[in-house]
Amino acid sequence: MEPTVPQKRIALFPGTFDPFTLGHESLVRRGLTLMDEIVIAIGINEAKKSYFTLEKRIGMIRDLYRDEPRVKVESYNSLTIKFAEEVGARFILRGIRSVIDFEYEKTIADMNRTISGIETFLLFTEPALSHISSSHVRELLCYGQDVSNFIPPGMKI
Repeated sequence: MEPTVPQKRIALFPGTFDPFTLGHESLVRRGLTLMDEIVIAIGINEAKKSYFTLEKRIGMIRDLYRDEPRVKVESYNSLTIKFAEEVGARFILRGIRSVIDFEYEKTIADMNRTISGIETFLLFTEPALSHISSSHVRELLCYGQDVSNFIPPGMKI
């Protein structure tokens, strides 16, 4: 009998990432200690008004991870679980900052597992980053404020 080759552990990290923040970067960094590869999946949501174009978000995040071959950046316009299957991800990575986030993420994780068998793992936001959200950073950008304390160093906005 031939030995079985372990499957590559790929996690999908879905979101709009408008913009990608220090909190997102922390989740990717910590997720890479558990996974072989992380696919940052930028969901296309026509109903949501974005600050940055899809192309700009893809470019900023790809540039940030240009020296990390275990991180891929893609966009998708389908159910998250369908896209996870397309890229061979058996896991979904999500971050939670609060109890409210937990309730929301648990419901979605249960639905995804029921429909597809894909497991979701949640990482708690690092306490020093728990106040950072993309929507707050977008608001600061709209008012011309410096957001360098909230985005990864070297990210070109």
